[in-house]
Amino acid sequence: MEKISFKLEVFEGPLDLLLHLISKNKVNIYDIPIATITDQYMEALETMKEMDLEVSSEFTVLASQLLLIKSRMLLPRNEETDEDDPRTELVERLLEYQRYKSTLAFLKEHENAYKYMVFKAPEDIEPATEPDTTIYPVDMLISAFNDILERSKRRIPPPRKTFESIVQREKVSVKDKVVYLKDLVSNGKKVLFTDIFEGMYTKPELVATFLALLELIKMNQIKAIYNREKNDFVVSEVKGEI
Repeated sequence: MEKISFKLEVFEGPLDLLLHLISKNKVNIYDIPIATITDQYMEALETMKEMDLEVSSEFTVLASQLLLIKSRMLLPRNEETDEDDPRTELVERLLEYQRYKSTLAFLKEHENAYKYMVFKAPEDIEPATEPDTTIYPVDMLISAFNDILERSKRRIPPPRKTFESIVQREKVSVKDKVVYLKDLVSNGKKVLFTDIFEGMYTKPELVATFLALLELIKMNQIKAIYNREKNDFVVSEVKGEI
């Protein structure tokens, strides 16, 4: 078995470590050599323990799942019963994790967009009949959403997950969030951008809601207009479209 070198501090979780091993071995994610990858994963855990690093329960749970899949792969397959590949669920989890990781990388890349924008101080003039609003590019929405993600991290402690809660990963449908947003601004209702994410605490739900918002803006069904007085975007329907 090839010796795998890695930097433990770069891994955000067990799936991140597993993706690293798959990439390092240059294997197809849809056809993982489970015996080799499992052995290298267990080696990584042992190295973490030898270095007195804290090994969270998530790493241990995934290790047990890998060993279970490895044992099932060693059993003779009955082709007549058309049994599912024991790796299928693991592959789905890895692909979903990759999607979220790519989305967060995109947000990270744009987090500094408009960060240092300076506005002119207000002048002493008569207030306009309508609030001073301006439509801003989507990059500013991305920056605002990234701030929401950061605030979410600070106020929510790391969850204490049981074995069942780890195995049953959260699934959030972007399609469901599209319906949610349409209902939120239906009949001429307006809502602040930050209020849309009120009560949402998990990354999957936050990201799915934001992607749904971007899709509706792209389809010209929802608009987001920056309101200087509120220092926030006002989200509303595009009349005649919803």
